[in-house]
Amino acid sequence: MSRGKRPAIQLTIIGKLGTMGCHRGHHIGETFDYDTDRGKICPMALHCAFPYVDILRYGGQLPGQPEGEAEFCCSDADVALVFKAKIIE
Repeated sequence: MSRGKRPAIQLTIIGKLGTMGCHRGHHIGETFDYDTDRGKICPMALHCAFPYVDILRYGGQLPGQPEGEAEFCCSDADVALVFKAKIIE
């Protein structure tokens, strides 16, 4: 997929909330390219990632987050994985 002028976004699992393991088998330290690794990432996590990726790609910044980065959790109530979305230059 051609990115055109959109910046690349890297998603990294940086933590987890809860005691269970991820139902999809993800673990802390995994890194994904938002555009090319979509088939490898849990659909629930992708659904949660989209607004943050959109904000970063179009020049927005989230309060309290470093420029070009956004942290968020997936929506799995049993184990919410913490992700960092980051613009890759």
